[in-house]
Amino acid sequence: MNTDVGNLSNDHLLIKAIHTAVKGRARYKVNGLHHSEALKNYLEFRLLREEIITNARANHLTGNILIFFQPNWNLNAIALLLHNIVLDYQKEVARIPVSKAHTSIVTAKAKHLPIDKIGNSLILLSGAVCTLALCSGLLHRYGFDQSILLAIQKLHTPLFDRIMLGITSLGDPLVIMLISGGLEINRLSHNRFWQASTLSIATASTIGLNYFLKVLFGRARPALWKHIINVGHHSFPSGHAMVSTVIYGFIGYISAQQFPQYRRQILTLTAVLIILIGLSRLYLGVHWPTDVVIGYAIGLVCLTACISFWESEQQYLLST
Repeated sequence: MNTDVGNLSNDHLLIKAIHTAVKGRARYKVNGLHHSEALKNYLEFRLLREEIITNARANHLTGNILIFFQPNWNLNAIALLLHNIVLDYQKEVARIPVSKAHTSIVTAKAKHLPIDKIGNSLILLSGAVCTLALCSGLLHRYGFDQSILLAIQKLHTPLFDRIMLGITSLGDPLVIMLISGGLEINRLSHNRFWQASTLSIATASTIGLNYFLKVLFGRARPALWKHIINVGHHSFPSGHAMVSTVIYGFIGYISAQQFPQYRRQILTLTAVLIILIGLSRLYLGVHWPTDVVIGYAIGLVCLTACISFWESEQQYLLST
């Protein structure tokens, strides 16, 4: 862990560390990468198949590569991994023509990596959605909706009321759109068009879909006690649960990608926020539990679609 990166770079002339100040992220100068699109694709293809690597972006115009990795790995280990991959590439080029190597690398990258990621995402998504749907079905079948709300009502205090009103406001459509709009402007100012466009599409489509579903099902809101906030429209599914899952979930995902050294903390805080927003709707008595659970389930489907769309665009940009 304490070996000097500069010394390693001197020994391995193929690799030179040029920016290592941020834990879990490092930039290297790769000998031979400049003006070599084939090596660019090969490096990204190989690195993204390593479990310790969360992202890799090579630039054949500058000869640099930016690598995001699990923060418990040291810089020398990443540099050595990169060095060995470059050596493998040189052996590959010596064995077959560069044009054929480039074609095979891009083809493999386009076919295998997205399939692996999409497959894993679909497995996790199916399990989560089925679990939420089962819970919702049991709640509705055995009439637990009303019992749960009445039990929650006993927790009401003036302090909790103020806290829950603050939490639930974070899921209001206007607040969501303001946060989303602010981040879109920030992403555009940093030339991250795909993040901004994906967030914009996710916000508009999720709010629109939720409105459509509310009209379609037309479920009345609970009226077990006097509400302390004004609510309108129908109850099913919960817009706060559904929209916050998509928007805060996507923001948390791209933040974890950008700051892999804080990945666990970011994803944990994101999950806690989304759960609290859903619970606040139950505490305030404006949604049935099944509204919130199904809101989460639909939100997960939409979130997975947004992440898959964004990742496919990233893979396309990396392969061009």
